Amino acid sequence: MENQYDVIVIGSGFGGAASACRLSEAGKKVLVLERGRRWLPEDYPREIGDAWTWDVDEPENQNGWIDVRFFGDMTVAQCAGVGGGSLIYASVSIEAKPKVFEHGWPVEITYDELKPYYDIVGKMLNVQTIPDNQLPERFRVMRDAAERLGYADRHEKVDLAVTFNAEWSYDQNDPFNDNKSVKWVNDQGQEQGTCVHCANCDIGCQVKAKNTLDLNYLAVAESHGAEIKPLHVVSHIEPTSAGYRVFYDQLVDGEKTPGSFTAQKVILAAGSLGSTELLLRSRDEHQTLPHISRRLGLGWSANGDFVTPAIHQDGRDVSPTQGPTISSSIDLLDGKFEGRRLFVEDGGIPDVLGNYLEEKLKNPLFKFFATRKYPLIQAFAKNIRNRDPFKPVMVWFGQAQDVPDGRMYLGRYWYAPWKRCLKMDWDYRRSEGVYAAMASLHRKLSEVTNAIPLVPPTWTLFKNIITPHPLGGCNMGTNENDGVVDHKCEVFHYPGLYVMDGSVIPRALGLNPSRTITAISERATQIIIAQSAKTAEQTDKKASEIEAASKAELA
Repeated sequence: MENQYDVIVIGSGFGGAASACRLSEAGKKVLVLERGRRWLPEDYPREIGDAWTWDVDEPENQNGWIDVRFFGDMTVAQCAGVGGGSLIYASVSIEAKPKVFEHGWPVEITYDELKPYYDIVGKMLNVQTIPDNQLPERFRVMRDAAERLGYADRHEKVDLAVTFNAEWSYDQNDPFNDNKSVKWVNDQGQEQGTCVHCANCDIGCQVKAKNTLDLNYLAVAESHGAEIKPLHVVSHIEPTSAGYRVFYDQLVDGEKTPGSFTAQKVILAAGSLGSTELLLRSRDEHQTLPHISRRLGLGWSANGDFVTPAIHQDGRDVSPTQGPTISSSIDLLDGKFEGRRLFVEDGGIPDVLGNYLEEKLKNPLFKFFATRKYPLIQAFAKNIRNRDPFKPVMVWFGQAQDVPDGRMYLGRYWYAPWKRCLKMDWDYRRSEGVYAAMASLHRKLSEVTNAIPLVPPTWTLFKNIITPHPLGGCNMGTNENDGVVDHKCEVFHYPGLYVMDGSVIPRALGLNPSRTITAISERATQIIIAQSAKTAEQTDKKASEIEAASKAELA
C-alpha cells in the first residue's frame, strides 16, 4: 500500500506544531489534522453570540474557542483551534526545574538532555521578560508580598512568549489602544504587533503580540509544504501493512463527513485528554490497537492548578485587566512552604465587558465621527479602554506538584448508554495537602498586602478543582508495565506511532508545562529524523551492493 503522507500529526498544539515543523523541514510530506478552526484576530470571540464554546458531543454545531470538560471533582479547560493551547495559554514559557526529572522519568530524559531543546523553543517563540518600565501593578503587589513573607529572593519575572515594545508605557496617552501596537515581522516571515497590555492573552491577542504557534512553528511547517486541515475530528487509528490509517469526521455546515488518510508514521498531539481518548477508543472500542499498555489512562495530574482572588480595601489599584496575563512568580518548588512544592504567579483576567464595548466602537458610524476628532466621542472610547471594573482585585495563580493518580477511561452516558464517552476518576484526598497549602499561601500573600482572600468555595466546600494544564494519560515509561510510550514518545508495540503532548508527562511539573512539552517533542522528532536518515542510508547502501553484485555477475 502506498501511503498518502509520510507523517500525519493529530493536533496542532505545542507538540504537534513542533513535530510538524521539523519533519516538514526535513522533507517529509506532512499532514496536520486539527479539530478546531483556523482563528484570525477578527474572529476571536468577544460578544455574547460569538463562538465561545466547543461541544464534544456536537462539534459539528458548536466548534468554538474553548472546550470545558466536567469530570465530577475535576474540570479541565482546553482550546480548540489551529495552534492548540498556545491560543489560550497565559504565554508563560519556562523550563521545568532540574530536580523534577530525577524521579518518574525514563533514564534518558534529564534536564541536561532537554536543555538544548529548551533553548531552541525559547528562540522559536521569541521568549522574553516584561520590560522594567512596563511592570503592571500586579507585579508590584507580588513583589511586596514576597518581601514581607521573606521570599524576596524567590520573586522574579517569568519568561513570556510575548513581544514588547520598549517605548510603550502606562504613562502615554490612551496606552491600551490597539493603535499603540507596533507592527513587525518575525523570523518566520509573519507580521505581528507589540503588546499593549490589554490582558486578552487567554481569549486571543488581537494585536498578535502573543507568539502563538500559528505564527512560528506552524508557519514554518506550511512554508515547507505541510498541509493543515482544520475542523477534522479524528475518531481512531488502525495499523496497515505500510503504516497507519487515521479515521476522522470533517465538520462541514453542521454535518460530519467521514474520511481517512494513511501515513507511514502517526503522531498524536491532541493533548492529555484528546490523545488518551483516541488511544482508548482505538484499543477498547474499535479494537484496532489491542496491544497498547494497560497503563493507558493512568497517572493523570492536574499539575496543582489553583486560583484565589483577593480584594484590596485600602484603595490600592491593582487592575488585573491590564498587562500580560502573568508577569512574575514566587518559586517555592523546593518545599519551603509547609513542605509542599508550590509555584505562585500574579494573575490577570480579560475585561470581557470592555472587549464587548470595544467591538461596538468599531461600528463604521462611530469610527466616522471618531476620526473627525470629536472630543466627546474620543473621550468615550478612551474611557472604555482605561476602565477596569476589577481595580481592587488581585488574582493569585498557583501550580504545584500534586499526586498524579487520576484515571481516564471510556464510560457511558447515563442518558445514552449506547454511547461511550471519556470519563475520569480523580480523588482529591491524596493531593488535598498540596491544595490546602496553596490556599494557605494565597491567604498569607493576600493578608500581608492588606487584601481579603476569597479562596474559592468550589474548593473549600466541594473540593472541586479547575485545571488548564492537564498532564499524563499516555505516560512515558521504560516498558509497557510502567508506561504507554518510551523516551522517544513511541507507543510500545506500535512502531511508527507516537504521542507528543502533555499526556506523556509522567508527573506534575508544578509550573507551566508548555515549554517542556515542546522541548520533549523537539527531541523526539529529531530522533525520528535521524532514524529516517539512517534507514535511507542503509537502503542506499544495500541498493549499491545489489547493483555492484549484478555488474560483477554480468562481467
